[in-house]
Amino acid sequence: MEGPSLPALLVPAADQWISTTTGRITSDPYSWMQAVHWVGGSGLYTPSRNHGPQWGPTTVAIAQLVSALAECRPSVGWIARKLGVSERTVQYHLDMLREAGLLVYRSKGTRAAGRVRLASVYERVIPAEFDEALGIRTVLRDETAPTYARVAVGIAEQGRKLIGKLAKKAARKVRRKRSRTARTAELDCTPMQVGTSAVSTAGALSLPSEGKLASGEKSSPTPKQQKPKGRKLNQVGRRYQLARELTALVPWLGNAATPRIAWVIRHVADAGWTVDQVRAFLALADVTGVRRPSAFLAHRLKGATQLWDTAEKRDRAVEAWRECRRAEQQRHAEWTVEQDGPTSRVVRRQVDEAFAAVAAAGKADAIEVAVDTDLVLEDLTRELIVDMRAAAEADPLLILAALDCGMSEADARRLYTHTLVDRAVRPTSPTLRIHSWKDTARV
Repeated sequence: MEGPSLPALLVPAADQWISTTTGRITSDPYSWMQAVHWVGGSGLYTPSRNHGPQWGPTTVAIAQLVSALAECRPSVGWIARKLGVSERTVQYHLDMLREAGLLVYRSKGTRAAGRVRLASVYERVIPAEFDEALGIRTVLRDETAPTYARVAVGIAEQGRKLIGKLAKKAARKVRRKRSRTARTAELDCTPMQVGTSAVSTAGALSLPSEGKLASGEKSSPTPKQQKPKGRKLNQVGRRYQLARELTALVPWLGNAATPRIAWVIRHVADAGWTVDQVRAFLALADVTGVRRPSAFLAHRLKGATQLWDTAEKRDRAVEAWRECRRAEQQRHAEWTVEQDGPTSRVVRRQVDEAFAAVAAAGKADAIEVAVDTDLVLEDLTRELIVDMRAAAEADPLLILAALDCGMSEADARRLYTHTLVDRAVRPTSPTLRIHSWKDTARV
Protein backbone atom coordinates (compact mmCIF):
# COMPACT_ATOMS: atom_id res chain seq x y z
CA MET A 1 0.00 0.00 0.00
CA GLU A 2 2.74 2.44 0.93
CA GLY A 3 6.15 3.09 -0.44
CA PRO A 4 9.30 1.72 1.13
CA SER A 5 10.36 5.18 2.32
CA LEU A 6 8.02 5.07 5.34
CA PRO A 7 9.72 4.24 8.65
CA ALA A 8 8.82 1.19 10.68
CA LEU A 9 6.08 1.54 13.28
CA LEU A 10 7.39 0.78 16.76
CA VAL A 11 6.59 3.29 19.50
CA PRO A 12 8.76 2.84 22.62
CA ALA A 13 7.16 2.69 26.06
CA ALA A 14 8.26 6.23 26.93
CA ASP A 15 6.29 7.64 23.97
CA GLN A 16 3.08 5.71 24.71
CA TRP A 17 1.61 8.64 26.65
CA ILE A 18 -0.63 11.45 25.47
CA SER A 19 2.00 14.04 26.39
CA THR A 20 4.76 12.38 24.32
CA THR A 21 2.87 10.97 21.32
CA THR A 22 3.49 12.26 17.78
CA GLY A 23 0.04 11.25 16.53
CA ARG A 24 -3.29 13.00 16.87
CA ILE A 25 -6.17 11.91 19.03
CA THR A 26 -9.56 11.23 17.51
CA SER A 27 -13.00 10.73 18.98
CA ASP A 28 -14.39 9.28 15.75
CA PRO A 29 -14.35 5.45 15.92
CA TYR A 30 -14.79 5.19 12.15
CA SER A 31 -11.60 7.19 11.38
CA TRP A 32 -9.67 5.32 14.06
CA MET A 33 -10.64 1.91 12.62
CA GLN A 34 -9.36 3.10 9.22
CA ALA A 35 -5.96 3.68 10.85
CA VAL A 36 -6.13 0.24 12.52
CA HIS A 37 -6.73 -1.51 9.17
CA TRP A 38 -3.98 0.53 7.53
CA VAL A 39 -1.44 -0.57 10.20
CA GLY A 40 -2.45 -4.20 9.72
CA GLY A 41 -2.09 -4.06 5.94
CA SER A 42 0.99 -1.85 5.67
CA GLY A 43 3.46 -4.37 7.02
CA LEU A 44 5.30 -1.57 8.86
CA TYR A 45 4.59 -2.91 12.33
CA THR A 46 6.29 -5.92 13.89
CA PRO A 47 5.73 -6.76 17.58
CA SER A 48 8.75 -6.29 19.82
CA ARG A 49 8.04 -9.57 21.60
CA ASN A 50 9.48 -12.78 20.23
CA HIS A 51 6.70 -14.78 21.84
CA GLY A 52 2.97 -14.45 22.00
CA PRO A 53 0.37 -13.80 19.28
CA GLN A 54 0.95 -11.69 16.19
CA TRP A 55 -1.18 -8.99 14.57
CA GLY A 56 -4.31 -10.57 13.14
CA PRO A 57 -8.12 -10.74 13.30
CA THR A 58 -8.08 -10.88 17.10
CA THR A 59 -6.25 -7.53 17.19
CA VAL A 60 -8.85 -5.96 14.90
CA ALA A 61 -11.71 -7.49 16.93
CA ILE A 62 -10.31 -6.02 20.14
CA ALA A 63 -9.88 -2.66 18.39
CA GLN A 64 -13.55 -2.75 17.37
CA LEU A 65 -14.60 -3.23 21.00
CA VAL A 66 -12.27 -0.43 22.12
CA SER A 67 -13.59 1.96 19.45
CA ALA A 68 -17.17 1.54 20.71
CA LEU A 69 -16.34 2.72 24.24
CA ALA A 70 -17.46 6.24 25.17
CA GLU A 71 -14.55 6.50 27.61
CA CYS A 72 -11.62 4.40 26.56
CA ARG A 73 -11.19 2.30 29.71
CA PRO A 74 -11.17 -1.25 28.32
CA SER A 75 -11.54 -3.97 30.93
CA VAL A 76 -9.29 -6.91 30.16
CA GLY A 77 -11.73 -9.36 31.73
CA TRP A 78 -14.71 -7.93 29.82
CA ILE A 79 -12.91 -8.15 26.46
CA ALA A 80 -11.76 -11.70 27.24
CA ARG A 81 -15.34 -12.77 27.98
CA LYS A 82 -16.70 -11.07 24.86
CA LEU A 83 -14.21 -12.72 22.51
CA GLY A 84 -13.74 -16.02 24.35
CA VAL A 85 -9.97 -15.62 24.79
CA SER A 86 -7.69 -15.47 27.80
CA GLU A 87 -6.90 -12.27 29.62
CA ARG A 88 -3.22 -12.68 28.80
CA THR A 89 -4.10 -12.73 25.09
CA VAL A 90 -6.02 -9.47 25.47
CA GLN A 91 -3.03 -7.89 27.21
CA TYR A 92 -0.74 -8.96 24.35
CA HIS A 93 -2.98 -7.31 21.73
CA LEU A 94 -3.41 -4.11 23.76
CA ASP A 95 0.39 -3.91 23.95
CA MET A 96 0.55 -4.19 20.14
CA LEU A 97 -1.99 -1.40 19.69
CA ARG A 98 0.16 0.83 21.91
CA GLU A 99 3.38 -0.08 20.12
CA ALA A 100 1.75 0.70 16.76
CA GLY A 101 0.87 4.18 17.98
CA LEU A 102 -2.90 3.59 18.01
CA LEU A 103 -3.41 3.78 21.78
CA VAL A 104 -1.68 6.01 24.33
CA TYR A 105 -2.07 6.33 28.08
CA ARG A 106 -3.97 9.22 29.55
CA SER A 107 -3.55 7.70 33.00
CA LYS A 108 -2.06 4.34 33.89
CA GLY A 109 -3.89 2.11 36.35
CA THR A 110 -2.41 0.64 39.48
CA ARG A 111 -2.69 -2.85 40.91
CA ALA A 112 -0.47 -2.42 43.98
CA ALA A 113 -1.48 -4.51 46.97
CA GLY A 114 -3.15 -2.57 49.74
CA ARG A 115 -4.19 0.32 47.51
CA VAL A 116 -7.29 1.12 45.50
CA ARG A 117 -7.00 -0.52 42.08
CA LEU A 118 -7.59 1.86 39.19
CA ALA A 119 -8.16 1.03 35.52
CA SER A 120 -5.96 2.49 32.78
CA VAL A 121 -7.52 5.24 30.65
CA TYR A 122 -6.48 5.34 26.98
CA GLU A 123 -6.84 7.77 24.10
CA ARG A 124 -7.38 6.57 20.54
CA VAL A 125 -4.64 8.02 18.34
CA ILE A 126 -4.04 8.14 14.58
CA PRO A 127 -0.29 7.77 13.91
CA ALA A 128 1.60 10.49 12.05
CA GLU A 129 2.79 7.83 9.59
CA PHE A 130 -0.83 7.26 8.53
CA ASP A 131 -1.29 10.97 7.70
CA GLU A 132 2.01 11.03 5.82
CA ALA A 133 1.24 7.91 3.78
CA LEU A 134 -2.21 9.09 2.64
CA GLY A 135 -1.32 12.78 2.29
CA ILE A 136 -3.76 13.95 4.96
CA ARG A 137 -3.36 17.64 5.87
CA THR A 138 -3.83 18.55 9.55
CA VAL A 139 -3.95 21.91 11.37
CA LEU A 140 -4.25 23.20 14.89
CA ARG A 141 -7.48 25.13 15.40
CA ASP A 142 -6.04 26.77 18.49
CA GLU A 143 -2.47 27.96 18.58
CA THR A 144 -2.22 27.25 22.30
CA ALA A 145 -3.45 23.65 21.88
CA PRO A 146 -0.96 20.74 22.10
CA THR A 147 0.23 19.00 18.94
CA TYR A 148 -1.92 15.90 19.51
CA ALA A 149 -5.05 18.07 19.11
CA ARG A 150 -4.55 18.40 15.33
CA VAL A 151 -7.55 17.86 13.04
CA ALA A 152 -7.70 16.72 9.42
CA VAL A 153 -8.71 19.35 6.84
CA GLY A 154 -7.95 17.60 3.53
CA ILE A 155 -6.36 14.65 1.71
CA ALA A 156 -4.11 14.36 -1.33
CA GLU A 157 -5.45 12.96 -4.60
CA GLN A 158 -3.26 9.85 -4.47
CA GLY A 159 -4.68 8.89 -1.07
CA ARG A 160 -8.35 9.04 -1.97
CA LYS A 161 -8.49 5.56 -3.48
CA LEU A 162 -6.74 4.03 -0.49
CA ILE A 163 -8.93 5.84 2.02
CA GLY A 164 -11.99 4.46 0.21
CA LYS A 165 -10.75 0.88 0.63
CA LEU A 166 -10.01 1.49 4.30
CA ALA A 167 -13.50 2.95 4.76
CA LYS A 168 -15.07 -0.29 3.51
CA LYS A 169 -12.96 -2.32 5.93
CA ALA A 170 -13.78 -0.02 8.82
CA ALA A 171 -17.50 -0.36 8.15
CA ARG A 172 -17.27 -4.17 8.14
CA LYS A 173 -17.28 -6.10 11.40
CA VAL A 174 -14.39 -8.50 11.68
CA ARG A 175 -15.07 -11.68 13.62
CA ARG A 176 -12.56 -14.19 14.81
CA LYS A 177 -12.65 -17.60 13.26
CA ARG A 178 -13.66 -20.17 15.79
CA SER A 179 -11.56 -23.30 15.93
CA ARG A 180 -13.57 -26.37 15.16
CA THR A 181 -12.34 -29.80 16.14
CA ALA A 182 -12.52 -32.48 13.49
CA ARG A 183 -15.52 -34.69 13.94
CA THR A 184 -14.82 -38.38 14.31
CA ALA A 185 -15.99 -40.77 11.68
CA GLU A 186 -18.01 -42.77 14.24
CA LEU A 187 -21.61 -41.78 14.77
CA ASP A 188 -22.82 -40.52 18.11
CA CYS A 189 -25.51 -43.17 18.43
CA THR A 190 -26.54 -46.49 16.89
CA PRO A 191 -28.38 -45.91 13.57
CA MET A 192 -32.02 -46.91 13.53
CA GLN A 193 -33.61 -48.94 10.73
CA VAL A 194 -34.79 -46.12 8.55
CA GLY A 195 -34.28 -45.49 4.88
CA THR A 196 -34.31 -47.84 1.93
CA SER A 197 -32.16 -50.58 3.49
CA ALA A 198 -34.04 -53.25 5.42
CA VAL A 199 -30.86 -54.83 6.91
CA SER A 200 -29.34 -53.35 10.04
CA THR A 201 -25.59 -52.75 10.06
CA ALA A 202 -25.45 -53.79 13.70
CA GLY A 203 -26.28 -57.41 12.87
CA ALA A 204 -29.02 -59.56 14.40
CA LEU A 205 -30.42 -58.02 17.57
CA SER A 206 -32.37 -60.06 20.13
CA LEU A 207 -34.56 -57.94 22.38
CA PRO A 208 -35.52 -59.24 25.86
CA SER A 209 -39.14 -59.87 26.65
CA GLU A 210 -41.15 -57.13 28.32
CA GLY A 211 -41.90 -59.42 31.26
CA LYS A 212 -38.25 -59.73 32.16
CA LEU A 213 -37.75 -56.01 31.77
CA ALA A 214 -40.68 -55.19 34.04
CA SER A 215 -39.87 -57.73 36.76
CA GLY A 216 -36.29 -56.64 37.12
CA GLU A 217 -34.94 -60.19 37.03
CA LYS A 218 -32.33 -59.29 34.48
CA SER A 219 -29.37 -57.58 36.10
CA SER A 220 -27.43 -54.98 34.21
CA PRO A 221 -24.12 -56.17 32.73
CA THR A 222 -22.58 -52.83 33.73
CA PRO A 223 -23.76 -52.10 37.30
CA LYS A 224 -23.69 -48.50 38.37
CA GLN A 225 -20.78 -47.72 40.61
CA GLN A 226 -21.62 -46.22 43.95
CA LYS A 227 -19.79 -42.98 44.56
CA PRO A 228 -18.20 -42.71 47.98
CA LYS A 229 -20.13 -40.44 50.31
CA GLY A 230 -18.34 -37.35 51.47
CA ARG A 231 -14.98 -36.04 50.44
CA LYS A 232 -11.71 -37.42 51.70
CA LEU A 233 -9.71 -34.78 53.52
CA ASN A 234 -6.12 -34.15 52.67
CA GLN A 235 -3.41 -33.38 55.20
CA VAL A 236 -4.30 -29.70 55.59
CA GLY A 237 -8.02 -30.45 55.78
CA ARG A 238 -7.42 -32.98 58.55
CA ARG A 239 -5.52 -30.35 60.56
CA TYR A 240 -8.34 -27.84 60.21
CA GLN A 241 -10.96 -30.45 61.14
CA LEU A 242 -9.10 -31.38 64.33
CA ALA A 243 -8.59 -27.69 65.15
CA ARG A 244 -12.32 -26.96 64.84
CA GLU A 245 -13.17 -29.92 67.09
CA LEU A 246 -10.70 -28.79 69.74
CA THR A 247 -11.95 -25.18 69.78
CA ALA A 248 -15.50 -26.51 70.24
CA LEU A 249 -14.71 -29.01 73.04
CA VAL A 250 -11.82 -27.46 75.00
CA PRO A 251 -13.10 -24.44 77.00
CA TRP A 252 -9.87 -22.41 77.05
CA LEU A 253 -9.54 -22.76 73.25
CA GLY A 254 -12.95 -21.27 72.50
CA ASN A 255 -11.67 -17.86 71.32
CA ALA A 256 -8.59 -19.13 69.49
CA ALA A 257 -8.23 -18.75 65.71
CA THR A 258 -8.74 -22.01 63.84
CA PRO A 259 -5.85 -21.51 61.34
CA ARG A 260 -3.40 -20.87 64.19
CA ILE A 261 -4.59 -23.91 66.14
CA ALA A 262 -4.34 -26.00 62.96
CA TRP A 263 -0.69 -24.98 62.63
CA VAL A 264 0.04 -25.78 66.29
CA ILE A 265 -1.48 -29.28 66.16
CA ARG A 266 -0.04 -30.19 62.76
CA HIS A 267 2.26 -32.86 64.24
CA VAL A 268 -0.43 -34.73 66.15
CA ALA A 269 -2.92 -34.34 63.29
CA ASP A 270 -0.47 -35.81 60.79
CA ALA A 271 0.17 -38.68 63.21
CA GLY A 272 -3.54 -39.59 63.18
CA TRP A 273 -4.58 -38.36 66.62
CA THR A 274 -8.27 -37.94 67.38
CA VAL A 275 -9.84 -35.14 69.37
CA ASP A 276 -10.34 -37.42 72.41
CA GLN A 277 -6.69 -38.42 72.32
CA VAL A 278 -5.59 -34.78 72.31
CA ARG A 279 -7.98 -33.96 75.16
CA ALA A 280 -6.70 -36.95 77.17
CA PHE A 281 -3.12 -35.73 76.73
CA LEU A 282 -4.07 -32.20 77.78
CA ALA A 283 -5.77 -33.59 80.90
CA LEU A 284 -2.46 -34.97 82.24
CA ALA A 285 -1.85 -31.63 83.99
CA ASP A 286 -4.09 -29.01 85.56
CA VAL A 287 -4.99 -25.90 83.57
CA THR A 288 -4.88 -22.51 85.28
CA GLY A 289 -5.35 -19.06 83.73
CA VAL A 290 -4.51 -19.19 80.01
CA ARG A 291 -3.69 -15.90 78.30
CA ARG A 292 -2.47 -17.13 74.92
CA PRO A 293 -4.29 -20.37 74.06
CA SER A 294 -2.22 -21.21 70.99
CA ALA A 295 1.10 -20.79 72.80
CA PHE A 296 -0.14 -22.75 75.81
CA LEU A 297 -1.37 -25.54 73.52
CA ALA A 298 1.98 -25.69 71.72
CA HIS A 299 3.79 -25.97 75.06
CA ARG A 300 1.49 -28.74 76.29
CA LEU A 301 1.74 -30.79 73.08
CA LYS A 302 5.52 -30.57 72.89
CA GLY A 303 6.86 -34.11 72.63
CA ALA A 304 3.39 -35.69 72.58
CA THR A 305 4.04 -37.72 69.43
CA GLN A 306 7.18 -39.24 70.99
CA LEU A 307 5.44 -40.06 74.27
CA TRP A 308 2.35 -41.65 72.73
CA ASP A 309 3.92 -42.94 69.54
CA THR A 310 1.48 -45.77 68.85
CA ALA A 311 -2.27 -46.00 68.47
CA GLU A 312 -2.44 -48.62 71.25
CA LYS A 313 -0.86 -46.26 73.77
CA ARG A 314 -3.25 -43.50 72.79
CA ASP A 315 -6.29 -45.78 73.08
CA ARG A 316 -5.26 -46.96 76.56
CA ALA A 317 -4.72 -43.37 77.65
CA VAL A 318 -8.15 -42.36 76.37
CA GLU A 319 -9.80 -45.22 78.28
CA ALA A 320 -8.01 -44.22 81.48
CA TRP A 321 -9.02 -40.60 80.93
CA ARG A 322 -12.67 -41.57 80.48
CA GLU A 323 -12.62 -43.73 83.62
CA CYS A 324 -11.11 -40.84 85.54
CA ARG A 325 -13.86 -38.53 84.32
CA ARG A 326 -16.56 -41.00 85.38
CA ALA A 327 -15.00 -41.34 88.83
CA GLU A 328 -14.87 -37.56 89.14
CA GLN A 329 -18.54 -37.28 88.25
CA GLN A 330 -19.40 -39.90 90.85
CA ARG A 331 -17.43 -38.03 93.51
CA HIS A 332 -19.36 -34.87 92.72
CA ALA A 333 -22.84 -36.37 92.45
CA GLU A 334 -23.18 -39.66 94.37
CA TRP A 335 -23.21 -38.95 98.13
CA THR A 336 -25.93 -39.51 100.74
CA VAL A 337 -26.93 -37.99 104.08
CA GLU A 338 -25.53 -40.94 106.02
CA GLN A 339 -22.07 -40.15 104.70
CA ASP A 340 -19.89 -37.42 106.17
CA GLY A 341 -20.77 -35.17 103.20
CA PRO A 342 -19.50 -34.59 99.70
CA THR A 343 -15.84 -35.30 99.11
CA SER A 344 -15.46 -32.77 96.31
CA ARG A 345 -14.00 -29.45 97.44
CA VAL A 346 -16.25 -27.52 95.07
CA VAL A 347 -19.44 -29.18 96.32
CA ARG A 348 -18.35 -28.86 99.96
CA ARG A 349 -17.72 -25.15 99.50
CA GLN A 350 -21.17 -24.74 97.95
CA VAL A 351 -22.78 -26.62 100.86
CA ASP A 352 -20.97 -24.44 103.42
CA GLU A 353 -22.12 -21.29 101.63
CA ALA A 354 -25.70 -22.59 101.66
CA PHE A 355 -25.54 -23.27 105.43
CA ALA A 356 -24.09 -19.81 106.04
CA ALA A 357 -26.91 -18.21 104.06
CA VAL A 358 -29.50 -20.16 106.04
CA ALA A 359 -27.85 -19.15 109.31
CA ALA A 360 -27.81 -15.47 108.31
CA ALA A 361 -31.45 -15.50 107.18
CA GLY A 362 -32.85 -17.34 110.20
CA LYS A 363 -30.50 -16.34 112.97
CA ALA A 364 -33.27 -16.25 115.58
CA ASP A 365 -34.12 -19.89 114.90
CA ALA A 366 -30.47 -20.81 115.20
CA ILE A 367 -30.28 -19.10 118.58
CA GLU A 368 -33.29 -21.03 119.83
CA VAL A 369 -31.62 -24.28 118.81
CA ALA A 370 -28.37 -23.27 120.43
CA VAL A 371 -29.90 -22.19 123.77
CA ASP A 372 -32.29 -25.08 124.30
CA THR A 373 -31.97 -25.84 128.02
CA ASP A 374 -33.16 -29.39 127.56
CA LEU A 375 -30.35 -30.03 125.09
CA VAL A 376 -28.14 -33.00 125.97
CA LEU A 377 -24.68 -32.86 124.43
CA GLU A 378 -24.43 -36.63 124.11
CA ASP A 379 -27.53 -36.67 121.86
CA LEU A 380 -26.06 -34.28 119.32
CA THR A 381 -24.68 -35.72 116.13
CA ARG A 382 -21.26 -34.87 114.87
CA GLU A 383 -22.70 -32.98 111.89
CA LEU A 384 -24.89 -30.79 114.12
CA ILE A 385 -21.97 -29.97 116.46
CA VAL A 386 -19.85 -28.94 113.49
CA ASP A 387 -22.64 -26.69 112.18
CA MET A 388 -23.21 -25.11 115.63
CA ARG A 389 -19.51 -24.40 116.05
CA ALA A 390 -19.38 -22.83 112.58
CA ALA A 391 -22.40 -20.62 113.43
CA ALA A 392 -20.84 -19.59 116.76
CA GLU A 393 -17.55 -18.76 115.07
CA ALA A 394 -19.40 -16.50 112.68
CA ASP A 395 -21.51 -14.89 115.45
CA PRO A 396 -20.16 -15.11 119.09
CA LEU A 397 -23.51 -13.78 120.41
CA LEU A 398 -24.86 -17.33 120.10
CA ILE A 399 -22.53 -18.43 122.91
CA LEU A 400 -23.55 -15.48 125.12
CA ALA A 401 -27.21 -16.21 124.52
CA ALA A 402 -26.67 -19.86 125.51
CA LEU A 403 -24.94 -18.86 128.73
CA ASP A 404 -27.69 -16.37 129.57
CA CYS A 405 -30.36 -19.02 129.10
CA GLY A 406 -28.85 -21.38 131.67
CA MET A 407 -26.14 -23.38 129.86
CA SER A 408 -23.18 -23.93 132.11
CA GLU A 409 -19.83 -22.62 131.05
CA ALA A 410 -18.39 -26.16 131.14
CA ASP A 411 -21.03 -27.42 128.67
CA ALA A 412 -20.50 -24.35 126.52
CA ARG A 413 -16.78 -25.06 126.40
CA ARG A 414 -17.46 -28.70 125.52
CA LEU A 415 -19.86 -27.69 122.80
CA TYR A 416 -18.16 -24.63 121.32
CA THR A 417 -14.50 -25.19 122.36
CA HIS A 418 -12.46 -23.02 124.73
CA THR A 419 -11.27 -20.71 121.98
CA LEU A 420 -14.75 -19.68 120.88
CA VAL A 421 -16.04 -19.28 124.44
CA ASP A 422 -13.05 -17.12 125.45
CA ARG A 423 -13.52 -15.00 122.34
CA ALA A 424 -17.24 -14.47 123.18
CA VAL A 425 -16.84 -13.86 126.92
CA ARG A 426 -13.72 -11.68 126.77
CA PRO A 427 -13.65 -9.87 123.42
CA THR A 428 -10.43 -7.89 123.07
CA SER A 429 -10.67 -6.70 119.46
CA PRO A 430 -12.56 -3.41 118.82
CA THR A 431 -13.63 -4.78 115.50
CA LEU A 432 -15.28 -7.75 117.19
CA ARG A 433 -17.16 -5.43 119.62
CA ILE A 434 -18.52 -3.30 116.77
CA HIS A 435 -19.51 -6.39 114.83
CA SER A 436 -21.29 -7.88 117.84
CA TRP A 437 -23.13 -4.62 118.49
CA LYS A 438 -24.38 -4.45 114.94
CA ASP A 439 -25.54 -8.04 115.00
CA THR A 440 -27.29 -7.43 118.35
CA ALA A 441 -29.18 -4.48 116.95
CA ARG A 442 -30.18 -6.49 113.88
CA VAL A 443 -31.38 -9.45 115.97
